[in-house]
Amino acid sequence: MKSRKYSAALALCFALSAQTNTISMKIDFEKSPDGLVPAIIQDAATLKVLMLGYMNQEAVNKTLQEKKVTFYSRSKQRLWTKGEESGNFLLLQDVKVDCDNDTLLIKANPVGPVCHTGADTCWDEVNVSNDFLSKLESVITDRKNNPTEKSYTASLFAKGINKIAQKVGEEAVEVVIEAKDNNETLFLNEAADLLFHYLILLNVKGHQLSDVLNVLKERHK
Repeated sequence: MKSRKYSAALALCFALSAQTNTISMKIDFEKSPDGLVPAIIQDAATLKVLMLGYMNQEAVNKTLQEKKVTFYSRSKQRLWTKGEESGNFLLLQDVKVDCDNDTLLIKANPVGPVCHTGADTCWDEVNVSNDFLSKLESVITDRKNNPTEKSYTASLFAKGINKIAQKVGEEAVEVVIEAKDNNETLFLNEAADLLFHYLILLNVKGHQLSDVLNVLKERHK
């Protein structure tokens, strides 16, 4: 017969409310001699892999309870909440277990750099999405936070929200005008101008395109 400890570990079930999803899973900690399972940490927004850690049942329970990713440190031989000293926490968003029930995929929102070296990830990668629109949003944010005289985007931020909103309106009108003609090149260029200025408007309002997409997703349900 399997021991109670093994049965409890194998049948560890939990419910996690992350946004609108409820996830149930079983984790088999007995496959490893030390009772630990690897946990891959992924940025919930950019989907970049941030780091790899190890968890035991206690670490999983604490992560779920406090919504901050907690590992079992093999070097310190104790539970270790990422950011407990630096403040660079990993705020839990979602958890999944693989098909063999012995590896976790955890999506989190990082507060600051993840690696102890100060890098965004433990692979020294910049934590931005491979999606071009996300990269463009990062560039827009950089222009706002680090303005230069030659930057058109920075000049718009300097003029304020009224000017930015006006530009969005102007570009929208130009898209409509070009849509009535047959010059696809002009139409696409005007559409690109509209999207670019729309992203700037979202930024100055404190939002990202993903916030708009979330609204659409809610409507689609």
